[in-house]
Parts: sequence; structure tokens; C-alpha cells
Amino acid sequence: MRKFSLFWITLLLLTADAVLCQDVRYNFDNTADFSKFKTYKWITLKSEAPIDKLTDEEIKAALDAGLVRKGLNKVDSDNADLLVGYQTTEHISEQFGSFGAGWSTGPGWTATGWYGGGTASGTSSLIYKGELAIDMYDPANHNLIWRGVASKSLDPKAPAEKRQKNLEKAVSKLMKDYPPPASK
Repeated sequence: MRKFSLFWITLLLLTADAVLCQDVRYNFDNTADFSKFKTYKWITLKSEAPIDKLTDEEIKAALDAGLVRKGLNKVDSDNADLLVGYQTTEHISEQFGSFGAGWSTGPGWTATGWYGGGTASGTSSLIYKGELAIDMYDPANHNLIWRGVASKSLDPKAPAEKRQKNLEKAVSKLMKDYPPPASK
């Protein structure tokens, strides 16, 4: 019995971790020579979900740290090797608990007696999935050469420490595979 309970607890924790994990994906121009990029300059991109100045500074600071770890140096001049900008989007979805709202449970027996069926209202909660998208452009031709997106990285309702931790985690995951492998 104890092994059975341990199994379900482990399964629940793994499922919760998978649901709560940040989804990170990226794409890149496989003809770009990423080895030539040594400096970058911030540019402003229009966001679907504009943010406040404090959050803007937090995002840029986290990205600056991530880009420095990859050997890129920030410059303010117009002769940067890369132009880097970010966009934010908000996605709010509803997650349902047992059965989900409107699912038919059919007749059956419950702890309180016979249940004639109907629909289960279940429990639901709103899940905030703020995304952060990082774009890198080649200033020579203004072509997008790299784009990374991290979901569940921005949550304005989370405490400041949690927001910062999510942001740093997202940037770390985004920068993990930068620069992409050279084309052959």
C-alpha cells in the first residue's frame, strides 16, 4: 500500500512540474554566421502586452547577463553586430480540476449516496502564461536571424522574487542553445 501511495505522489509531482514548467523554443536563420556577432545594441519592439518601466529594466538586466555569458558585449553605438529587442504577450487560460466544467459524470454511487448523473462543475483556476520573445536582427540587412520564446516567464501577480526567478530561469533556458550550431 505504501509503494502504491508513493507512486501516486511521484506521478502527481511529475505532472505538476510538467504543467508548471516554462516552455522554451527558438528558431534561427541557418545561413547566418553567428561567430561574427560580438556586440549588441538594444532596440525597442512593439509588444502586444506593454509593460511598466521597472519590468522593462528587469527584463533587460536579465537578458544583458545572459548575453554576456554567451560572449556578447552591449554597446550604445550604431555599429553593433546585433540588434536585440524583446516583446511580451499575455495569455490567460482556464485550467479545470476534476472532470472539467460541463463534463457528464453519469449516474453512480458517491460517498453521500446514489448520484443520478448530470454535469460536474469541477474546480477551475486562471493560469497566467506571460511570454517573453527575444529577437536578434542583423543590422546589415535588418533580417531576423534568431528568435527565442519562453512561456510562463512573466506573471504580474507573482511576488517580486518569484517574477525575477522566473525571468532569470527563462533567460537561462533561452540562452542555453545560443549560438545555434553552425551550418555545414
